[in-house]
Amino acid sequence: MSWKNHCLTALSESKLFESSEHRTRFKELMDCYAEQPFFTKGLCKCMYLSAWDDEHFFIMLETLSAMSLGKEQNTGEMRVIGDALAEEQVTDEYYVYMLSIAFLDNIPYPVPDAADIRPETVYIIRRALEASEIIDSLE
Repeated sequence: MSWKNHCLTALSESKLFESSEHRTRFKELMDCYAEQPFFTKGLCKCMYLSAWDDEHFFIMLETLSAMSLGKEQNTGEMRVIGDALAEEQVTDEYYVYMLSIAFLDNIPYPVPDAADIRPETVYIIRRALEASEIIDSLE
């Protein structure tokens, strides 16, 4: 079984997909980009997070398409885009973009104080961190 299929199976078995749409969006990203030279576990985590809804999925898809056309060898450009998107946020979505940056930088991300952000955003962050642990455990 390929790494991407192993990853999809592990996340599915852990019930980390919120809907069939979430799973389908993630699978589409993996099918298209898991073999690219810039693919990392950190990027895989960002794919899981961006597949949560259509808006973020399309941002990720556009970014990855541009990267693959430019033959990028790393996720440096994606991190720059993530920084810019995070700085544009005036809502608690800022924390979701910061989580993506932490995934790309392979650094720990503490769950923000729930008093600062909506419960839905805390939930998304917690689920992404659970998925992150599973992705990190895969060989």
